[in-house]
Amino acid sequence: MIKILLRKYVITIYLMLDMGCCGMTLNSIPLHPASLRPLRTSVGASLQRHKRNWVWNQFFVLEEYTGDDPLYVGKLHSDVDKGEGKVKYVLNGEGASSIFTIDENTGDIHATKRLDREEQPYYTLRAQARDRATNLPVEPESEFVIKVQDINDNEPKFLDGPYNAQVPEMSPVGTSVVEVKATDADDPTYGNSARVVYSILEGQPYFSVEPKTGIVRTALPNMDREARDQYLLVIQAKDMVGQMGGLSGTTSVTVTLTDVNDNPPRFSRKSYQFAVPESLPVASVVAKIKALDSDIGPNAEMDYRIIEGDGLGVFRVVPDKDTQEGVIILQKNLDFEKKSSYTLKIEASNRNIDPRFLSQGPFSDTAMVRLTVENVDEPPIFSPLSKMVVSEAAKVGTIIGTVSALDPDSTNSPIRYSIDRNTDLERFFNIESTTGVISTAKPLDREANAVHNITILAIEMDPSQVGKGAALITVMDINDNAPVFAIEYETILCESAGPGQVIETISAVDKDEPPSGHRFVFSLTAETAGNMNFTLRDNKDNTASILTKRGGFQRREQAMYRLPVLIVDSGTPALSSTNTLSIRVCDCDLDGTPQSCGTEAFMLSAGLSTGALIAILACIIILLVLVLLIVTMRRRKKEPLILDEDRDVRENIVRYDDEGGGEEDTEAFDMVALRNLNAVRDSKARRDVTPEVPTLYCSRPPPYKITPDNGIFREFIWDRLKDADVDPSAPPYDSLQTYAFEGSGSVAESLSSLDSLSTDSEQNYDYLSDWGPRFRKLADLYGHSDSSNIFSS
Repeated sequence: MIKILLRKYVITIYLMLDMGCCGMTLNSIPLHPASLRPLRTSVGASLQRHKRNWVWNQFFVLEEYTGDDPLYVGKLHSDVDKGEGKVKYVLNGEGASSIFTIDENTGDIHATKRLDREEQPYYTLRAQARDRATNLPVEPESEFVIKVQDINDNEPKFLDGPYNAQVPEMSPVGTSVVEVKATDADDPTYGNSARVVYSILEGQPYFSVEPKTGIVRTALPNMDREARDQYLLVIQAKDMVGQMGGLSGTTSVTVTLTDVNDNPPRFSRKSYQFAVPESLPVASVVAKIKALDSDIGPNAEMDYRIIEGDGLGVFRVVPDKDTQEGVIILQKNLDFEKKSSYTLKIEASNRNIDPRFLSQGPFSDTAMVRLTVENVDEPPIFSPLSKMVVSEAAKVGTIIGTVSALDPDSTNSPIRYSIDRNTDLERFFNIESTTGVISTAKPLDREANAVHNITILAIEMDPSQVGKGAALITVMDINDNAPVFAIEYETILCESAGPGQVIETISAVDKDEPPSGHRFVFSLTAETAGNMNFTLRDNKDNTASILTKRGGFQRREQAMYRLPVLIVDSGTPALSSTNTLSIRVCDCDLDGTPQSCGTEAFMLSAGLSTGALIAILACIIILLVLVLLIVTMRRRKKEPLILDEDRDVRENIVRYDDEGGGEEDTEAFDMVALRNLNAVRDSKARRDVTPEVPTLYCSRPPPYKITPDNGIFREFIWDRLKDADVDPSAPPYDSLQTYAFEGSGSVAESLSSLDSLSTDSEQNYDYLSDWGPRFRKLADLYGHSDSSNIFSS
């Protein structure tokens, strides 16, 4: 134990000096303030303790200890402890018991686990000395620190790697590319464990790295992207200042050379030749040429222009922004017969020039382009738009004008003319096929169509070669329409109107359009000029005023006046028309507003208005129509086609409303049970109308085939159905035919006339009249001995 007296503080230090591994000295050990306690001492004087205190140091423990035994850390001791075993030491705080243990008798501290400074650089613990017998503290609890001493156990790491960087091509030597940064988890304040230096393992001689800063720079001049555009560097970071035994880490840096405009455009050939058909329309693409540029992006963008040649006004060249091609476009129509070839000198130049490389030469190139015009069989060409004038009074066959077209080819093929009838649907005009003379084919009406714009077709011997021209035909006006009222006037005359009052101002319109404008003259017709009710005043401005001659008009006396007005135009010859003005007499208020007009006012009662009366009448008419419809429908349902007042209607009747159509009508109901093909009867009598005289069968009719149950009835129905199907005089609609069938089980047995006609029996049937109304018909037929047998269908 070494005691050092320093001013009024004394400290007892337990040292583990391992000069070989740690290089520790007494001066390098930091002092913890908790280890300093004031004492009443002086140099050379005897020590008289006023108070017992802890005596210890700040402990150090080496990280990553790999021994088998617990690592000795240090010793705690109190002045109270006289070595008699009465004091025990207790340790609390971070890692107590789990990492650090203390011998309660001696105060020795050991570390039981490997410690990692990078996980936790120090531990704060609390120590206490207690009386072993009473477990009471003999010293106040104090705090101390165990610091983990660093060793070089972590290599440098590039946390941001791998890196990607760019640098322009042709950059000068020393141009900064990127800065790499490596971090070392070791203690930077102790030794050289965290002091890193950088070096380049791969990438020489193109790039270098600064050892201390990690800045990567270019090491060679004139690096050309077009030769090589990417480099992969490997950068190493080593701790211990790069000395032997240091740890190292690496990262990769991908350096891409960016493009600069250091290459001019170049045409792959000095001359080009293309063929162009003369029929190519204006604004079409003639050809494409391209100058090659090794640069990319904006540095490869080019402009094209024609600098020489005889096609300067006929062609132009523009760049294609996507492909950087020069696109030659036609500006004017080509004509093989006039010029068969053109020569152009085209220049391609870079749009974005870097002045640093101008010394390498001009950033442009030129090429010659020869365009050969190909002859094409072209359709005829018309002269400009033909404008023609014709009077609407022109007679059919009047010549209006002539159109002309020429074959532009050297063959000068003959041409035939025709009118495109889609532009002359009503065929007002004709054209002479060889001369192109246009004439009228129908009378013209300017008021219906003042201008005709027709298309003329010029066709060569080859029908595929068709030229189109236009003829604009204007129809000149003649005075062929009389003037009429401008509108349909509804003139109101108040009963209170006095003499000389203007009740209407009229005007006229005329479909004709004279060059000097319309001038209308208004007057009353000769028949009404002397009437005592109204007069007319021509205002000399194409209008006229209607005035009253008297007062005292009464709608009870006359509700409506009709005044004929004569209108004459100023054409040559002049045309006129008589138009009737209707004047209604009305009851007006003080302001002259009509209240009620004509005789309808006298039809209103109880204050009903005209609208209400009309609504009532409309309702009544609708109700009457509905009643008529209902009655008609009920009659149609109840009344059969065959009217028989005495017929018993208690039969089973099948009704169907299908449209008539012969045998197809049988699809409306099942006829299977009624059909029998064994019976054929030839009868032409109509069954759908009631015969005027019943048919009398004096001779015995052909016997029917007797079958069980209703077989006879089925045969009978089948005969009648066939007769109706083949009868040409039958109506083309379904007709209702009824047949009575007695059925089986009758108490009177069979009374069929068929059986009666099959024998010569003179049996008396007078008793049938006693059987009731159902048998009255049979009694009438068979009750008298002198009556003939009658068969009624």
